[in-house]
Amino acid sequence: MEIVKIKDAKLAIQINGRGENIFLVSGLGGRASFWNNTKPSLEKKFTVITHDHRGCGKSSRSKIKYSIEQMSHDVLAIMDQLSIIKTHFVGHSTGGAIGQFIAINYPDKINKLVLSSSWAGPSPYFVNLFQTRKNILNQGGAELYLTDGILRSYPPKYLSENVGIISSTKSERLDMFPGLEIEDSRINAVLQHDLREKLSKINHKTLVICASDDQITPVELSEELAEKIPNAQKKILPFGGHFTPHTVAKKYNDHIHQFLKNGS
Repeated sequence: MEIVKIKDAKLAIQINGRGENIFLVSGLGGRASFWNNTKPSLEKKFTVITHDHRGCGKSSRSKIKYSIEQMSHDVLAIMDQLSIIKTHFVGHSTGGAIGQFIAINYPDKINKLVLSSSWAGPSPYFVNLFQTRKNILNQGGAELYLTDGILRSYPPKYLSENVGIISSTKSERLDMFPGLEIEDSRINAVLQHDLREKLSKINHKTLVICASDDQITPVELSEELAEKIPNAQKKILPFGGHFTPHTVAKKYNDHIHQFLKNGS
């Protein structure tokens, strides 16, 4: 990874491949490594940019009030530092919230937009889920919080067939855990994201993709995005949980490729 210096932080980025620019922006975990199963399939035709969010991975552990707007401006700052005027954008979960914000407020920065297992605004289920995750974090600690997140992110059948993922993923995330204060603030940013009333301003060609068995951003939240964004197409995968780029990587990647190559 290389380090990009922005006004008040240092952000770790990776750049691979050649061709049109495409940003892959991860979710609440905030690390570039989330896309390890996606990048190789894109690098043949695109310049793929991934990054560790501020507060995550090898980026600055800034103790600030995190928000989707702040995370979006960090992405825009990376684009400025790399002299990237416009890019395709694939955002997973929280990354999708970032993509919405940029598409609405800085439309000229995005070419095509992919919203992967994301949401427009919180539902009662979503609020209760993330409030519970906050309680687990603050009362049970990082290890219990991360274990809970892993169990929610993958389908039960997938974890039963790949049982080592629970321990290996937990170990990796504990090593990179940003601390309770930063993680709590990032969860608050997730809870406060609501752009339902502005989604009609997104005129980009948009793919909304998710799995029908997603426990974190349930399928109805993706359906809402597809309904409210004028040029959106929707792809609901029958299986994959919240982490479709991991659990059904080939199918997921194929849909991304198909969307990007169709039309201008």
